[in-house]
Amino acid sequence: QVQLVESGGGLVQPGGSLRLSCAASGSIFNFNVMDWYRQAPGKARELVASITSGGRTSYSDSVKGRFTISGDNAKNTVYLQMNSLKPEDTAVYLCHVFYYWGQGTQVTVSS
Repeated sequence: QVQLVESGGGLVQPGGSLRLSCAASGSIFNFNVMDWYRQAPGKARELVASITSGGRTSYSDSVKGRFTISGDNAKNTVYLQMNSLKPEDTAVYLCHVFYYWGQGTQVTVSS
């Protein structure tokens, strides 16, 4: 049984940065893949970034080069560093591991 809690969202200016955290109640690195998704109003849920237990990463084309996913095994936490943020990045960001989901953290990019 794993509980995921996201944090780090907020309001940021275009071009700014945020770092999201996904803290797990138990070890999530027993699972093969950890993901960040985002959900914007009126749009489909989108896979943003993934990291495997071996440290391999992948990104959607829309965030590639701007976002970085990483993990800290000792802290049972997955991070999403978001740089050069754009208004179209505005969404609720959700952590996903296996069939577990966090409740999400709101990211708003606006001037």
